[in-house]
Amino acid sequence: MVPLPSPDGSLPDDGVASADGAAFEEWRSLLFGIAYRMLGSASDAEDLVQETCIRWLRRSDRDIESVRAYLVTILTRLCMDLLGSARVQRTSYTGPWLPEPVLLDDTSAIEQADSLSMAFLVLLEELTPPERAAYLLHDIFGYQFDEVGESLGRTPAGCRQLAARARQRVEDRRHRFDADRRQASTLTRQFIAACGSGDVQALIDLLADDVVLWTDGGGRVHAAMRPVLGAYRSSRFLINIAKRRIGWPHEVSLNGEPGAVFLDADTVVATLHLDILDGKVVGIRSVTNPEKLAHLHDELVAQGVITRT
Repeated sequence: MVPLPSPDGSLPDDGVASADGAAFEEWRSLLFGIAYRMLGSASDAEDLVQETCIRWLRRSDRDIESVRAYLVTILTRLCMDLLGSARVQRTSYTGPWLPEPVLLDDTSAIEQADSLSMAFLVLLEELTPPERAAYLLHDIFGYQFDEVGESLGRTPAGCRQLAARARQRVEDRRHRFDADRRQASTLTRQFIAACGSGDVQALIDLLADDVVLWTDGGGRVHAAMRPVLGAYRSSRFLINIAKRRIGWPHEVSLNGEPGAVFLDADTVVATLHLDILDGKVVGIRSVTNPEKLAHLHDELVAQGVITRT
């Protein structure tokens, strides 16, 4: 890692910078995981992780008892500050808002994947920034409330109340979808095939009667401005989109679940997530907003799935 200048403009000692850089890298993955769940944006999460690194390297206090706690505190407060403005922007967002999709290795723990699912991240949008931070740090990442209190600048008792309110709101709305990856992969392939063939009945047979379809184009590409409700309306909408041949499907793991990306000349133009319950598709989430696909494109390039464009 390249040494960064200290507040007075001078460069830190190379040995110190190297040690500090190594200490930060140990926790980079954790920091990104917290930031992504807090923000629902991979690009914003990367920016705040980098800002946390800069503040860590430029700190004046060299005697840090817990590097992890110090970094998580910086990051959490940066996320809460950004969420304040992001929540205002999302109220005027064009059409349904969905998180930025990310890749997740198939070997990831089920409990980790569950907290990265599109459905879960959308639920977090209903929480205030302090509620979201307290709930994620305690319930998902296993922090004690005294540690959460240090990161949020609140008392442990106050953080306990924040997490309890958040937990109640999440659990009241949360649906436990099937975790059978083989079945989910099979249904995803059948779903894509039915859309591509234009077979309305074959597609309807895969969908629950009360299925809901969300499409996030952000006002930049064609997408439904409201959720599409019901098997018949959803199937007609999907087949009409498929007729335009917006790209060719490639099966990948997105947000810890079987999904697909649609590629057009090595460019990601859409993603597909399916929520599955009792062998039926109960939720369909598709992101086509180009701004939300840039990070995913870079991930696919890094994995050699597509070539850089």
